[in-house]
Amino acid sequence: MTELSAEHGAIASLPAPVLVVDHPLVQHKVTLARNEDTTTDNFRRLVKEISQLLTYEATRDLAMETVSIRTPIAQMQSPMLSGKKLCLVSILRAGNGFLDGMLELLPAARVGHIGLYRDPDTLEPIEYYFKMPDDVHERLVIVVDPMLATGNSAVAALNRLKEAGVTALKYVCLIASRPGLRALQNAHPEVCIVTAAIDEELDEHGYIVPGLGDAGDRLYGTR
Repeated sequence: MTELSAEHGAIASLPAPVLVVDHPLVQHKVTLARNEDTTTDNFRRLVKEISQLLTYEATRDLAMETVSIRTPIAQMQSPMLSGKKLCLVSILRAGNGFLDGMLELLPAARVGHIGLYRDPDTLEPIEYYFKMPDDVHERLVIVVDPMLATGNSAVAALNRLKEAGVTALKYVCLIASRPGLRALQNAHPEVCIVTAAIDEELDEHGYIVPGLGDAGDRLYGTR
């Protein structure tokens, strides 16, 4: 795993860490997901698998407590997660492709949804849905969306969550663009981003280059 931050001089314009999960298994699966010849069912499977591998890194610093248990052999003290279960927040619709895999690892997590679509002319996000657990402000919230492109939707989602009282936030994506990273970190510098890859550019339509196309369309076979 590579950590990039202003402190380390790797991305001078980013004030907070960006964790790039460069494990060979992750990078292999990202390459397969990028390939335009990958079928819808295989793309969906790959996104699910990558999301689980990223979850492993995104939850590395969860709070722990020691509890007393008995194995078939002896009594012992052993670590378990402590505190309230975290909340996974999907940015619809592509975020649900990430959510499915993460919930297999975190079955007790609460789930929230933010519906945002991008205006094709301005590329600005327009909200159409917001549903969260009542106590979301008491939980660590991990926002998930496969693509961090312009960063506009991610910024809008984090803004809404902060308005709801959330103070502990992370953001997990499959591919991030350099402009999107700058936008998100400039707006929310304390939020750690976990990603599998960083691409340098956006095209005139706001898609990541080289990216992997529209993640939602490829997940659900809608184009």
